Formats: sequence, C-alpha cells, structure tokens
Amino acid sequence: MMRTGHILLLCILGAALLSSVICKSEIGPEDCCFKFYPRRVNKKLIRSYYLTDDRCPKTGVILITQKSRHICADPTLSWVESIMRNLDETSF
Repeated sequence: MMRTGHILLLCILGAALLSSVICKSEIGPEDCCFKFYPRRVNKKLIRSYYLTDDRCPKTGVILITQKSRHICADPTLSWVESIMRNLDETSF
C-alpha cells in the first residue's frame, strides 16, 4: 500500500515539473512582430538587435534603440539589413 502512495506522489511531482518546463518554453507576444515599423530608422540610434523566434507568425527583427525602445522591422528591407550588418561588423 505504501509503495502505491509513493509512486502516485512521484507521478504528481513529475507532472508538475513537466508542466512548469512547458510553460517556460512558450513565447510571449513581446518576442514576435505582428506589425512592422513603417519608416526608416537612423542606424546611429540603434544599439543592438535580435531576430524573432521561429514560432512567430512573421519573421522579424527587433531593433533596440539607445533608449532601450524596441522596434519591429522587416528583415528583408535593405535599410534593416544595413543596420544589422553594421552592428555585426562593429561587434567583432
């Protein structure tokens, strides 16, 4: 009887641990771009960037300004590619 209780307790703990891991792997709306910024941004204002997660509905790049503002941009636009290339070159 005691072994059954221990097994049941282990199953409950395992399920709780698994569900917490699954919850942490979900992406939030702040990690995706649903709408792109419509105007060109001066590259001097951008401090860094990162690409959106593969699970997002649109592929995008999030540009981070000197004032820590996040701007969603289309990574296929030439001015966005130029900013990304410039930041990559200056980081080496």
